[in-house]
Amino acid sequence: MGYINSKRYDGIQLYHKKNKDISYYIRYKNEYGKSVRIKVGDKSKGITEPFCKQKRDELINKIRLGEELPLKHKKEQIITINYLSELYFNDKDLDVTQNKRQKSKYTTHIEPIFGNTNIKLLKKSDITEFRNKILKEGKANNTVNGIVILLNAIINYAIKEKEMTLNNPCFGLRKLNMDNDRERFLNTDEIQILLEEVNHDVVLSLFVNLALNTGGRLETVLNIQKKNIDIMNNTVVLKDFKNKSNYRGFISDDFKQLLKKHIRGLGINDYVIGGLENKYPTTTIQRKLKIILDKNFNKGLDSKDAKNRVVIHTLRHTFASHLAINGTPIFTVQKLMNHRTIEMTLRYAKLMPDSGKEFVNGLYN
Repeated sequence: MGYINSKRYDGIQLYHKKNKDISYYIRYKNEYGKSVRIKVGDKSKGITEPFCKQKRDELINKIRLGEELPLKHKKEQIITINYLSELYFNDKDLDVTQNKRQKSKYTTHIEPIFGNTNIKLLKKSDITEFRNKILKEGKANNTVNGIVILLNAIINYAIKEKEMTLNNPCFGLRKLNMDNDRERFLNTDEIQILLEEVNHDVVLSLFVNLALNTGGRLETVLNIQKKNIDIMNNTVVLKDFKNKSNYRGFISDDFKQLLKKHIRGLGINDYVIGGLENKYPTTTIQRKLKIILDKNFNKGLDSKDAKNRVVIHTLRHTFASHLAINGTPIFTVQKLMNHRTIEMTLRYAKLMPDSGKEFVNGLYN
């Protein structure tokens, strides 16, 4: 929530904090005609609107009389990136999982370099140097772009939502080229190998089967609860955290019996993966599956070879690719993948039976 003007006094603003407390601010124009906002204090500390009005009147009178203002009002406030990040993460309405992921990204990559830096001293060249440093550490272009995008979002939030007069050093910085779109998908033999590898582990087996049946992303699959599954109609409600929407997926008859048996003893709000009231840890599923995927499909491949390495997200590509191979209409593929635009789905069109392959094969024989 932003600043709210007082209904009783001009130049007094209220800010409702998440802990139900209220912060009081005064606004006035200094001796240079520049608008200034100063925090007086919180309601929990005894600060009131009449007290703020009194303080504001005192400041305005001092300015009119040309008197020396208190040092604390003349000294320029140092605004650090850590301070801006606190505003961003405390106020931003983020999903819990997304918030944790973003905070981890901030504390791991941004805070050690820029945490205590005065935003007014930060230059675009500093961001470029920072980006190059991360690249040298072996991070993929997509990862580096994501880190810079987060820093940009933190600064922009302060400018747009907190009305801070700041320059964003990330502005105009072009994203790194993304010539690493994943093309790899598992063929039917590889799918069978994977299913056999995870068969000994109930959690991994359920995850892989649900991912291959629905095409859901990692967090989408991990967040499936018993109440989301309609066994009678072979359907499951999926939550798309990227697009912030829910959509419907389907379960094959082969997998239906295994799933039915598993969820029988679960509570209505229990998560299918893990079978508990709390979601199964993302890092645990990532670690366990990475070992299996690397052993079976990634031997000899460079760690940054995003096009050819098999990762958890490859299961989503496998789902869409086999839909296309089996002649599923492109708009149906879009619906099942919950793609926002058809352009996102058209990458799979080349795999469809009517893509022209059969016409080219034997064309000159």
